[in-house]
Amino acid sequence: MGLDREQSVFVDRLRARGVSENTIKAYSSDVADLLGFLADRELELDLDGLREWMYAISEAGATKSTLARKTSSAKAFSSFLYERGELDADPGLRLRAPKLDRPLPKVASEASLAGVFESLISRAESMEASALRDLAAIELLYATGMRVSELAALDVDSFDFSRNLVRVRGKGNKERMLPFGDSAAAAIRDYVAKGRPELNEKQIDAFLISSRGKRVGVRQVYALVANVLSATPTGRAGPHTLRHSAATHLLDHGADLRAVQEILGHSSLATTQIYTHVSVERLRNSFEQAHPRA
Repeated sequence: MGLDREQSVFVDRLRARGVSENTIKAYSSDVADLLGFLADRELELDLDGLREWMYAISEAGATKSTLARKTSSAKAFSSFLYERGELDADPGLRLRAPKLDRPLPKVASEASLAGVFESLISRAESMEASALRDLAAIELLYATGMRVSELAALDVDSFDFSRNLVRVRGKGNKERMLPFGDSAAAAIRDYVAKGRPELNEKQIDAFLISSRGKRVGVRQVYALVANVLSATPTGRAGPHTLRHSAATHLLDHGADLRAVQEILGHSSLATTQIYTHVSVERLRNSFEQAHPRA
């Protein structure tokens, strides 16, 4: 069969489906590499041939992410050939991609965040509306561990100030109630009483309001968090760093894993368990730095 010709049709099919040019370029390069390998060794495009190719790539020092992408390319191409009747069976169905190492989430230290809040509080003492809003936003993100999209979607009536609770809608439109502490409560109250009315000329329901009188968007929150964390050892980071930090610090101070799962809105406990690894790693680092015989 003319697999070189099929490769060209395969690329056309990807382009017709709206696949990005970068992905098309990568897949095309991978498939060309695969076909060249099989031809050089007079191998068939079957499971054994695919495994030989993957083994050769691995031995050449390819990273797991590269192996994963090449596996995806091979599986897509073999599925395409099977659909077109060029193969009697799809060998890609039994080809497994390597498991990628999941990096530990970036976490800001408690000390560095204390410095962040000290700076924000000092700025908010001016009673400038935007300063009050920014302090309330950062306090709430760290206090609750909520997602940035959940913060941006909050309305002013999402809060139960009598119990220090906020109602958020997460993934799958699932609603949950999140507690927040006195520091966050004070910042939120000051913003709602003294900052928000100044910004809310258009009388909208949004909790966070921009200087133009519109709901603050996700990108604005990202920019705010990146700015306040830029001076900390954490460096370049976004709102998820505050979410990661909240979860890790809760576990550091003895919170129950399932309680943290509920707070973060994770459907699976396995997703939350990544933070236990962060806590253990932090404990290991503290031990190695502090113990005289570490």
